[in-house]
Amino acid sequence: MSLEKNLQTRSNNECELCTAKKSLSIYNLPPDAEQLVEKSILICPTCLSQVEKKAPLDKEHWQCLLTSMWSEVDAVKVVSWRMLNRLREETWASDALEMLYFEDDILNWAKATGDHENSSDIEFHTDCNGAILQNGDTVVLIKSLDVKGSTVNARLGTVVKNIRLVADNTSQIEGKIEGQTIVILTKYLRKG
Repeated sequence: MSLEKNLQTRSNNECELCTAKKSLSIYNLPPDAEQLVEKSILICPTCLSQVEKKAPLDKEHWQCLLTSMWSEVDAVKVVSWRMLNRLREETWASDALEMLYFEDDILNWAKATGDHENSSDIEFHTDCNGAILQNGDTVVLIKSLDVKGSTVNARLGTVVKNIRLVADNTSQIEGKIEGQTIVILTKYLRKG
């Protein structure tokens, strides 16, 4: 039986964290690269985007962890523990963490990514209006910019297509203007 079929059977075709039933996909728990039933869960798009830190945490949505943390599936418990740690500033999440007990090997697996040491505050690349930017987006300059060391003319209203996010700086993106790749501050952009 395939990995997906095994996970669908185990989860009754529901997200193993929040019980949503639509658009489920396989999530293989980091740091493991192998796709094994015991190291994977079936997860909905809402949970997946927040687990992978591609969307801000919706604290109300994660109340589902109060149920999923008691799962008999170790992978579900590990993801629940990691998410509860990211939400630990919430009283309910802190209380839930105090109730959880793991065998040493499962606790080591849960801690393996170091994600539990981070807070729920995740910085995203956002435009001047606070809209989250993604690789490949199209943006518009809201201010004419001088490009140092270049003859490129970056005027107000210039459309920049297929941007790339600068990985280590959420206030910068890379984009092409007049065929030249430049770094642009996100505060001077709005999503197109």
